[in-house]
Amino acid sequence: MKNLLPKGILLLFITVITTISAQQKDITLEDIWSNGTFRTERLDALRSLNNGAEYSVLNFDRSNRSSSIDVYDYKSGDKIKTLFDSGSVKRFDLIYTYEFSTDESKLLLATELDQIYRRSSEGTYFVYDINSKELTLVSTDKIQEPTFSPDGTKIAYGFQNNLYVKELSSGSVKQITKDGAKNRIINGITDWVYEEEFGFVRAFDWNKNSDKIAFIRFDETNVPQYSMDIMGQELYPSQQVFKYPKAGEENAKVSLHLYDLAKESISNIDLSSYNNYYMPRIKWTSDAAVLSVQLMNRHQNTLDLVFVNASEETSELILQETDNAYVDVRDDLTFLNNNSFIWTSEKSGWNHIYQYDKTGTLKNQITNGSWEVTSYYGFDENTGRIYYQSTENGSINRDVYSVLKSGKNKVRLSEGTGSNRASFSKDFTYYINTFSNAETPNVFTLHKAKTGKLLREIKNNEAVKNKLKGYKVSPKEFSTIAINGFDLNMYMIKPLDFDPNKEYPMFMYQYSGPGSQNVSNSWGGSNDYWHQMLAQEGYIVVCVDGRGTGYKGRDFKKMTQKELGKFEVEDQVSAAKKLGELPYIDKNRIGIWGWSYGGFMSSNCLFQGADTFSMAIAVAPVSSWRFYDTIYTERYMQTPQENATGYDNNSPISHVDKLKGDFLLVHGSGDDNVHLQNTMRLAEALIQANKQFEWAVYPDKNHGIYGGNTRLHLFNKMTNFIRESLGTAKNNHIEIKN
Repeated sequence: MKNLLPKGILLLFITVITTISAQQKDITLEDIWSNGTFRTERLDALRSLNNGAEYSVLNFDRSNRSSSIDVYDYKSGDKIKTLFDSGSVKRFDLIYTYEFSTDESKLLLATELDQIYRRSSEGTYFVYDINSKELTLVSTDKIQEPTFSPDGTKIAYGFQNNLYVKELSSGSVKQITKDGAKNRIINGITDWVYEEEFGFVRAFDWNKNSDKIAFIRFDETNVPQYSMDIMGQELYPSQQVFKYPKAGEENAKVSLHLYDLAKESISNIDLSSYNNYYMPRIKWTSDAAVLSVQLMNRHQNTLDLVFVNASEETSELILQETDNAYVDVRDDLTFLNNNSFIWTSEKSGWNHIYQYDKTGTLKNQITNGSWEVTSYYGFDENTGRIYYQSTENGSINRDVYSVLKSGKNKVRLSEGTGSNRASFSKDFTYYINTFSNAETPNVFTLHKAKTGKLLREIKNNEAVKNKLKGYKVSPKEFSTIAINGFDLNMYMIKPLDFDPNKEYPMFMYQYSGPGSQNVSNSWGGSNDYWHQMLAQEGYIVVCVDGRGTGYKGRDFKKMTQKELGKFEVEDQVSAAKKLGELPYIDKNRIGIWGWSYGGFMSSNCLFQGADTFSMAIAVAPVSSWRFYDTIYTERYMQTPQENATGYDNNSPISHVDKLKGDFLLVHGSGDDNVHLQNTMRLAEALIQANKQFEWAVYPDKNHGIYGGNTRLHLFNKMTNFIRESLGTAKNNHIEIKN
């Protein structure tokens, strides 16, 4: 590696850095996990108002433990009014989220939320009439997913696996379905696996006339159930029992139904002529009588977009997407006034935007190129412009663009190199840009949507940035590394007092799952602060996004099909070997860690790369894809019955006999996602292979392993393990002899 600085300047530079760093503090685990030292400012629950000139934000007053919904003027930034303040209502809990009715005359306020799974919760909800100041409880029960009808006169919601509709003027409640039963039938709310893998909870939708509700019914009767012991605080533990379809097992049978409010009747829609094993999306079109339904086969390599005529109860295939591997389900489907629609697809090899007419005939491919559309923001009917986010400025960056439906006159609206994310006003006059990069925490700015012109800064995090100047923090150095025929994105964090004439232990971090990204030019989170802490202790921290990760095209992402863990492990091992050849990295002290898929990977890397890695930490790992759910696993692996070798050859359990280094295995006993079974089976395999390892199980903690001092304890354990395994790095530099 060639040094670009003359020797004298380099020595001066090192002296200055050493002097500055001596005056700075070390980041501590308490700073990261206990004290909120690096807490950043946010814009919570931002909603653009119908007038296009104002927006609302949910503000929290920590000192008084209250929350308010405040309205601001886009252009001036002035606070116009407070719509609701929880502190002004006796015994009213914090507002956790809110929604407007379509005409913005009412607010739906969520309080006292109890988490169920990752995205689902049940809570106490109120309707607040903005004009009359009247506050009305929606239900005395804790309910799920309450949603205004478009005309604002009713609310539909889920309770105990059934659907209900409340008439707001009279307060009367109508129970739509009556067959809901725990672990058997769910109406209008998704089951565990749909929530986790298709990413939604509300499985019902109002049509625009507010006279029909479409909903999905889940029959879980034949789905195998999983049980978790909850240790709790009582004398005897309790059990949480829920339906969880593991790879190759039976899924819930899904069916589509329409409820007619005028007739008070439910009709069943026959979709048997399509690929109807999964129903990952339903959405009413701009026509109140036409419902769109997305359907998939079990392999998820065919997606049917079907239009259902609610009046005639007939259906028609409008569009079919196929892929040799799998088709991604997205939330970009947008219907225009004439019921033509915007759709995103990877069929060109990269994710791009397309427009189809209402019959499913392609009108135009709007975006094109060797880059990905990463977010579709919307279509302005007045100007004919499409707004989106993409990787045109490099796969680790994000920028905001607009383009005509013809694909012409594209405008880059964002300027800063890093991560740009936009939230547009209802009429597309303005947008609020959230910008960050590896050196800059979130900055919120207001821009003209037509040109991207900066109008004003709304909020920044200079306080955090300035605070960090008092701590030892090293730059995150982005690069690519040539591995197995591909240029892989990488970053490296070196100690602030880095000396190229010494050897340092290397600690690698990765997730590596399909379509994921860890190497991103954006402001990091808690893990980044921990990595900075480790770097200042004398470890070089490295992250490499290998084959199968996202934002580099369809082929790069999907080459791991049917072989999860094969190419990803090869890339991490090869990268570690190559980096270990650098003069300042000690090839005998290389570790790796990861969480979830990353734990599956770190285990495999230590076992299969035993001559490369000397230690690994696996947190909440999958130890065999046989233990994970149907939708995620089969999307990439098909079923175990079809692909047994793909499942078993790449399982860490199959490679425990190769373990040579130090291994720390961690799991939460209440993990409803990646079950404790994964760690128990891996631990048993290690025990029977007479392989020594360290492990920890956190009582009743879910996949996130958090709550109270849990994260602080976990990261203390991991930090101590690294120090013991890779050496107390500050005291173990090895001088390179000339």
